[in-house]
Amino acid sequence: MRITISGSPGSGTTSLGKILAERHNFRYLSAGEVFRSLAKEQGMDLAAFGKFAEENPKIDVQIDAGQKEIGEADDNIVLEGRLAGWMVENADLKILLYASPDCRSERIAERENLTPEEAYSATVKREACEAARYMEYYEIDIADPSPYDLIINSETFNQEEVITITESAMAIVSTKQKEQ
Repeated sequence: MRITISGSPGSGTTSLGKILAERHNFRYLSAGEVFRSLAKEQGMDLAAFGKFAEENPKIDVQIDAGQKEIGEADDNIVLEGRLAGWMVENADLKILLYASPDCRSERIAERENLTPEEAYSATVKREACEAARYMEYYEIDIADPSPYDLIINSETFNQEEVITITESAMAIVSTKQKEQ
């Protein structure tokens, strides 16, 4: 099964992706982790590297093309990234996680040892930067949920509930595939 997971920073995409991959023995690929490692290599935080990427389109294009190529070729994979649902057209299940900006900022603040205000400010800037790049490079409105099969509010449902909902959807997709 080929699964994509998308959502804004702090919505729980990485946690869900890693858990699903581990439980189902799927490969896991995160565009965000690739982006973070590139930022670290350049000695930049995410906001600074986002601005750098804005000035150097090759960075995003390379990450996105690589994710698309791997995702479309691998049958047992979980791909996590803001554009995964848009890029991997042949995914069996495309998931979008949602949580309010305040909730996501609190989560980010906790994991990155920031104040909620600092996390909120950095997240808003990062999201605006990403949205502009995605529109410029691909004419993708990242706020458009139309490519997704399943949208889950990770603020309403806790992590285990999000996993249960996702695995239920996976079982339905699997059953439908066997019937075809």
